[in-house]
Amino acid sequence: MGKIIDYYYGHISPWAFLGHDRLIAIAAETGATIAYHPISVSDIFPKTGGVPVAKRSPERRAYRMQELKRWSAYLGIPITFEPKHFPVDDHPSQYVALAAADRGADLGSLSRAIMAAVWQEERDISDWQTLSGIASAQGLDGPAIVASAQAPAMAETALKVCEDALAAGMFGAPWYCVDGETFWGQDRLPMLADRLK
Repeated sequence: MGKIIDYYYGHISPWAFLGHDRLIAIAAETGATIAYHPISVSDIFPKTGGVPVAKRSPERRAYRMQELKRWSAYLGIPITFEPKHFPVDDHPSQYVALAAADRGADLGSLSRAIMAAVWQEERDISDWQTLSGIASAQGLDGPAIVASAQAPAMAETALKVCEDALAAGMFGAPWYCVDGETFWGQDRLPMLADRLK
C-alpha cells in the first residue's frame, strides 16, 4: 500500500500553486495518496510567528518577488506577481474546498482551479459567486457546495483542520508530511519524492 502525503496548503499561497501539479505527479509516480488539508494562512501565521506579506520588511518583500519571478520562469508556470485580489480572506475558499471534499470531490483539481483564479486569472476568491463558478466549471454543483460552505458548522470544521496543521508542525505553506517527516515549501518537492521512493 502506498504512503500518505498530508498536504497542508492555502489557496492564496503562490508557492502552493507553483508546487501543486508537481506534487500530484510525484504522488502518481510513487503510488502515494494525497490527503488534502486546505487551511487559511491567517489562522496559521499569527500562531507561528509568520508575518503577512504587506507587513514584512522591504528587503523581505523584494526577495520574495525575486524568488517568485525566478521560480515562475524556472518551472514555466506563468503567474501574476501582484494579482488584483491579493491578499484576500481565504476562509471562503477553504470552506468551499472542505464542503466539496464532503461530497467526494477531487480537491486536486478544485484547489488548483481556485489557486489559478488568484495567480493567473486575477479573480476574487473571497467572493462566494466566484467560488461557485469555479466549482461549477470543475463539474461540481457550485451553488450547493457554496450553500454547504456557508453553514455555521463549517467554520468549526475549518478550525479543526488548522489545529491539525499546527499539530503537524506547520508554519508556512505549502507543508507536506510523510510518516511524521515534514517538508516546507515547493522547493522541497525533490526531497519529498526521494523520501517516498
